[in-house]
Amino acid sequence: MSNDERFQNITLRPVIKLQNDLLIEVFRNYIRKHKNAFYELNVEQGLNYIENAINKDIKFRNSMKGMIIGQFTIEEYMSYIENSSALNKRMMSIVKQRLQDNIMLFSNPACLAS
Repeated sequence: MSNDERFQNITLRPVIKLQNDLLIEVFRNYIRKHKNAFYELNVEQGLNYIENAINKDIKFRNSMKGMIIGQFTIEEYMSYIENSSALNKRMMSIVKQRLQDNIMLFSNPACLAS
């Protein structure tokens, strides 16, 4: 196992799992801030919306990274900065997959009220 894989499995996955509820709520807020356009999409379009939010909205991406990096110990952070570029890709890939796996949690609240 490479050092990046080890860091992913020992640090990234547990931290992202710990932060899962927060990441979901942050994405709900992202939907609201973008005029609820997400709610007009079918599932496939919704999956693409999540991917684009993670990959193309740099401010949102950096916010997500900060929530995860903020949970690192000093030792984990020191390991992270040795290869942060590759680890950021792994981190955002895991976050994207988690959000996509939980797409049903992002149902339109207006539909739930009726």
